[in-house]
Amino acid sequence: MHFANIAFRGRLWYVRRMQSSSNQRPYTIFGTRDRRTAFGATDFLRSNERLAALLPAAMRIGNLQKDLRVILPPMYGGCDVLSFQDSVLVLAVPSSAVAAKLKQQLPKLQAGLQKKGWQVESVRIKIQVGRAVAAAQPQAVKRVLELPPTAVQAFEELGEALPATAQNAPLIAALRRLAEKRK
Repeated sequence: MHFANIAFRGRLWYVRRMQSSSNQRPYTIFGTRDRRTAFGATDFLRSNERLAALLPAAMRIGNLQKDLRVILPPMYGGCDVLSFQDSVLVLAVPSSAVAAKLKQQLPKLQAGLQKKGWQVESVRIKIQVGRAVAAAQPQAVKRVLELPPTAVQAFEELGEALPATAQNAPLIAALRRLAEKRK
């Protein structure tokens, strides 16, 4: 730490400004996208003795989560590591359907994690319905059908050319609505 402007008043020392050394490597916590937030969170964890004991476990689970993402196909993006103790990996999944599919991938997952140096003897799956699947799946882009003016005119002419019978009434109404929306 670099201390600047230290003043002594009576019995107390006042430090006006403290600055971290610039050679300190910035640490990030897995799952945070903002570097300042990640750096602040790790500093906070390091500042308290009890919380500092959690940092290695959090980093270990973060590294395991990264390796899990590499091994599993993208459809399992909603799966998260809950814990890893005594060679037992506990995963959280958003639904029973994902759990059933993941059970088929367990041998591949265990072999892949063992190749990366993780000693995984068994995998337990916990279903947590409240987990958001939307983060794992990209949002579908809503497409709007664009019709050229000649097509809109053709639909209008078809609506006018059809005989006005009870059987054709819903079709004529639908063609008119289509033409009105596209104008």
